[in-house]
Amino acid sequence: QVQLQESGPGLVKPSQTLSLTCTVSGAAITANGWCWGWIRQPPGAALEWMACITGSGTTYYSPTLKSRTSISRDTSKNQFTLQLNSVTPEDTAVYYCAGAGYWGPGTQVTVSS
Repeated sequence: QVQLQESGPGLVKPSQTLSLTCTVSGAAITANGWCWGWIRQPPGAALEWMACITGSGTTYYSPTLKSRTSISRDTSKNQFTLQLNSVTPEDTAVYYCAGAGYWGPGTQVTVSS
């Protein structure tokens, strides 16, 4: 069974960089056929796809977030990481990692001074 677990700070100050890590078990993030990614849901809003990274390391980004977003991976730990720069209160959301048809439980991130 594939399991994903998000980790990172629950509170970030405006203008800082948010870094979230997803730890995957039950599947290798280097396997072909999947794109391991991040999705977020601001309060009262729809889900928003942000970025993903394939088994070969190819990255894809949402056009609206590309200038502030970076996705990377640590294959030795079977983890992938999202960085979102210059955060504002509008980046407050529940952040999910997903891949291979599975989702993590999500982690609340609040941007506030």
